[in-house]
Amino acid sequence: MSDTHTYSSDVAFTPAVKAIQTRKGSREAYAEAEQSGWRTEVDERLAASLAETNSFYFATATADGQPYIQHRGGPKGFVKILDKNTLAFADYAGNRQYVTQGNLSENPKAYMFLMDYAHRRRIKIWGEARVVDDDPALTRSLMPQGYRARPEQVILFKIAAWDTNCPQHIPQKFDAADVAQALAVRDGRIAELEAELAALKGEPVAAH
Repeated sequence: MSDTHTYSSDVAFTPAVKAIQTRKGSREAYAEAEQSGWRTEVDERLAASLAETNSFYFATATADGQPYIQHRGGPKGFVKILDKNTLAFADYAGNRQYVTQGNLSENPKAYMFLMDYAHRRRIKIWGEARVVDDDPALTRSLMPQGYRARPEQVILFKIAAWDTNCPQHIPQKFDAADVAQALAVRDGRIAELEAELAALKGEPVAAH
């Protein structure tokens, strides 16, 4: 990373942020917390979350700091771990605006925001990213098997720090595919119980 920080959390807690924390009374608590530091490498917890991630928000900024947030999605686990500090994903062809790619060409700083609505969890990942559009082998290796999308390039993300947030104010929502699977399991169990009850009563089993 081009910047140096005393603590890993300094990627977000800039002097301006710390000044406001001091003014509003939260600096002491965060000063204690920053001693242990935010995580800077992939651990089992982050790896498990990424394995279940099928959607996240990716933030970049122009050279003069104008922010831009774009959604990225794919099958669960489409964000891959290359090493303890590097994440990667195939970047699919889309609307051809190339705002994210343009931003990264002049400002590598980037941010990933993973929201798990079902479990009311969020993960924030700060770092730097770059586009790789000249490595077909890497692109193929990151493309989820059987997924109907055209990979255009790869985005490599180097982790500077990551942290989690409390579930406060996160509405609980469920993925439609997970709901459908749960309903199918429920309906199957209902059919089994109906068949058992019919057998006990000596009645013919109703067709489903």
